[in-house]
Amino acid sequence: MKGLQEKEIAKIIVIEESRCKGCDSCKSFCPTVAIAGKYGAAHSIETEKCIACGQCLVNCPFGAPEDVVDPVDQVIDKLKNKQLTVVTTIAPSVRVAIGEEFGLEPGSLETKRMYGALKKAGFVIGDTNYAADLTIMEEGSELIEKVRHYMLKEETHIHLGALPQFTSCCPAWVRYIELYYPQLIPNLSSAKSPMMMHASLMKTYGASNLWKKRPEDIFVVAVMPCTAKKFEASRPEFRSSAAFWASKGSGGKYPDVDVVLTTRDLARLFRKLGINLARAEEFEDADNPMSAYTGAGTIFGNTGGVMEAALRTAYFVICGKELDVLEFTPVRGLKGVKSAEVTLKQAKTGRELTLKVAVVHGVKENIKPVLDEIIAGKSPYHFIEVMNCPGGCVNGGGQPINPMGTSWTEKFRALLPWN
Repeated sequence: MKGLQEKEIAKIIVIEESRCKGCDSCKSFCPTVAIAGKYGAAHSIETEKCIACGQCLVNCPFGAPEDVVDPVDQVIDKLKNKQLTVVTTIAPSVRVAIGEEFGLEPGSLETKRMYGALKKAGFVIGDTNYAADLTIMEEGSELIEKVRHYMLKEETHIHLGALPQFTSCCPAWVRYIELYYPQLIPNLSSAKSPMMMHASLMKTYGASNLWKKRPEDIFVVAVMPCTAKKFEASRPEFRSSAAFWASKGSGGKYPDVDVVLTTRDLARLFRKLGINLARAEEFEDADNPMSAYTGAGTIFGNTGGVMEAALRTAYFVICGKELDVLEFTPVRGLKGVKSAEVTLKQAKTGRELTLKVAVVHGVKENIKPVLDEIIAGKSPYHFIEVMNCPGGCVNGGGQPINPMGTSWTEKFRALLPWN
């Protein structure tokens, strides 16, 4: 990848030339034109352009692109180390996809069986949904401060980024901005992703208050629907727990997230340990108290979920009451760009303002007009949620491939003359 920092993983996805038929299917899904090769010839990925989203991987009919960062055996070794507390942070989209790897109904919610399988494997169970709620509070508070300053003309004593504010939880989207629209970096929310928030908390508060261990002995395994999360975890700025302990006089150099397993990786780990999730004993709750969560955190994995949750927070803080609709339908659904307006009436002063928001998913098809509008100074929006993958994290590059039907020609492969 272009402009890589020290220790950042350069290659997440590569194309296995022996399996590539040069059909150009991968090119049609790549949001950054990062795939080189003529039609009919084996293709390759230009690493400096790639944002590691994995859409080429889940949509190739021949299984040519592959995720080459494989930490499954490393995690199994860590689970055997009795000195370590191996704790998970599990994204919301994993629990509705992992069952497909074990013959369960596609889309079935398998939280309890997944927890049970994780317990049997030896993990301490932590859930990213807890940090998704934190992200809502952070991004929502940031938006509120900008609304009060830029729209209500109130003074501020902190540095604020620009409006419209972008969400910042999708690492492929963040990398896209860095590579292709760096002038819009100030529009990104300053909030970390839920994965990174949760991991740093577990190596600070969790290490000292919950497990009474050195942070070096807390091994954080993030289970994500996303291949780009492997790149995000490798970024050197995400070592805030080590920096925190260094400020307290403790040594040690370690990342906040030690490894990332995709949904597919976790399924392989279970199989290697002889665990069949379909028959796993159900486990009711995560055993990490920093894993309680609300419904707002749960909807993060679907396009529009972050926006809806943050809007509800902003509405409550500014208006002093809850948003009076159960489901905020304008930001739901699979339309590529969705927009909505919300009227906010300040509880104290009675002043009204209209907050205009947008939700974009599927960066390849939908983002350019939105960004060009901002650059031209013509954007009507104040807050924009962006998820790189079509449909959001539920359709991430780390999700099951054949069982969910993403590789739509898979069932015909045996009939093809070259097989």
